[in-house]
Amino acid sequence: MKVAELAELVAPRRVAVLSGAGLSTESGIPDYRGPTGRARRAEPMTYQRFVGSAEARQRYWARSHVGWRQIGAARPNAGHRAVAELERHGLLAGIVTQNVDGLHQAAGAQRVIELHGGLDRVACLSCRERTPRAELERRLRAANPGWEASGLINPDGDAVLTDEQVAGFRVVDCAGCGGVLKPDVVFFGENVPRPRVDECFAVVGGARVLLVLGSSLAIRSGLRFVTKAAELGIPIAIVNQGPTGGDAEATLTLDAPLGPTLTDLAAQLVSDGRAAVAGAAPAS
Repeated sequence: MKVAELAELVAPRRVAVLSGAGLSTESGIPDYRGPTGRARRAEPMTYQRFVGSAEARQRYWARSHVGWRQIGAARPNAGHRAVAELERHGLLAGIVTQNVDGLHQAAGAQRVIELHGGLDRVACLSCRERTPRAELERRLRAANPGWEASGLINPDGDAVLTDEQVAGFRVVDCAGCGGVLKPDVVFFGENVPRPRVDECFAVVGGARVLLVLGSSLAIRSGLRFVTKAAELGIPIAIVNQGPTGGDAEATLTLDAPLGPTLTDLAAQLVSDGRAAVAGAAPAS
């Protein structure tokens, strides 16, 4: 059974976790290219369109205001809880997530690097101040009394709305300086800050196993860490529904639902005491 093989691979190791959108589908958040991503109808907002057009910002914030109801209300699923349990037992060198939903942290994980940022924060492009998303949502509700809309939720936290639904939505600016507000996430067409990328490479380079969870590895953003692990001779295990761009480099692949698979993995490692062995030398 492949879960048993996976347990053998990660049991005595400092494991670097790389997670993607597929880990959060069981929390009701659709993915990009897996089974739930096939319903996707809209192209994601790019950084260039966002900063270059007030109309694009109106469309984004109207859609994101609707989408946040689902993203903000999402709760960790069994997969997130299993990863947090593996961390508690000293198995993990760190968690690099491509997700922006904060569900690893909500499940109790501590050493999480959000490669693409987090939707629970908002940044001003002028003064660079970061504020909680909850504060922005309060201001948007006050600025748009009576405005209501609904639509299909996309993986990046916005909803598919018509032009008619967007019309009349009022965007608010930074309360401190009046600058343009942007979610504290990396948009398509925008670069991940180099220090953050270096931190992720350090986690992978210091691990003995790379465990990829719910990522199709279809773009360089995540695939580069698999490439680095392969260059360093670090074993790679991939758990995902469907093929991935890293399968050729993998020591082990499991095409399976994330929640049940990771729950079984954690149970095997904890019940037979192997996690305690790994925990004897936890990551510093």
